[in-house]
Amino acid sequence: MPPVAATPMAFVRMLLHAYVRHGADPAAALAKAGIAAEQLGQPGAAITSHQLEVLAGTAMRELDDEALGWFSRRLPWGSYGMLARASLSAPNLGVALHRWCRHHGLLTRDVRLRLHVPTADTAVLTLTEHHDIGPAREFCLTTLLRNLHGVACWFVDSRIALQRVALPFPAPTHAAVYPVLFPGPVVFDAPSAALHLDARYLALPLRRDDQALDMMLSDALALIVRPYRRDRLLVQRVRSTLRAQPVGATAESLAEALNVSVRTLHRQLQEEGASLQGLKDEVRRSRAMDLLGRSQKPVKQVALAVGFGSEKSFARAFRQWTGESPTGYRSRVLLGP
Repeated sequence: MPPVAATPMAFVRMLLHAYVRHGADPAAALAKAGIAAEQLGQPGAAITSHQLEVLAGTAMRELDDEALGWFSRRLPWGSYGMLARASLSAPNLGVALHRWCRHHGLLTRDVRLRLHVPTADTAVLTLTEHHDIGPAREFCLTTLLRNLHGVACWFVDSRIALQRVALPFPAPTHAAVYPVLFPGPVVFDAPSAALHLDARYLALPLRRDDQALDMMLSDALALIVRPYRRDRLLVQRVRSTLRAQPVGATAESLAEALNVSVRTLHRQLQEEGASLQGLKDEVRRSRAMDLLGRSQKPVKQVALAVGFGSEKSFARAFRQWTGESPTGYRSRVLLGP
């Protein structure tokens, strides 16, 4: 399929402020990316993500500034590769991200990256500004968050779904592109920039080595524009969602809650050796066994609580799951060996 021009020209105009700040001419970089000067002022104009990747990579090398003029001093070419290398030996993603945030503060104090875990279910990567970034602020914050998310996905070789993306500026005219940029709900006019994700991703081990890093760094900007498809936590996330909604969960409601399509949900579960029906049965079985063994609810009420319309259909399913009847299981558990 031909590439789709969906990246707003507004990002190009913001990127070109780096050339203004460094007193350089962007003509060669624009030509290399295949962007005509007359396109820059066209309302609603767009380019492909590859064109932006080429333009940004050329600008970073020409200006020797991976921050593209955002900060009070240049970040020389290779700065972010150094951060990745310093994080690569971490035992899991949480440690790697803590290192990345701490070492980023050694490169610049104009922004601060921080990882914290406010609840057992949520981790938050915040980006706090300590410097007036100027007219490229939207592009800067968006790129820094996209880069951090892309690197995190690369470290663990997994698509990391986002519970929420917070951006501290009003919704721009090109706001429709943001759901494409981030795999999760986007909120504008937030107090600060942040990525919210399932805290269990932090326990995933890193799956990369020095050789993989060298290969990645040869085309590092691709991490920002080419999202991962496989989610190594999807089975756990489906289980958690089903436990919170044990009755009435459908493929459509689960896909919406997990920010994936129904087709992607089924495909990725299959890739991980699971099925939606199998996970539903697993959660219902666990819930039924817990209620039978820990409560005095009549079997009919237990059946209704786990989503069965009748005691008979529940008893038939329970016998298939465990090899015994609900009453037989309850008697055995309550009486003990």
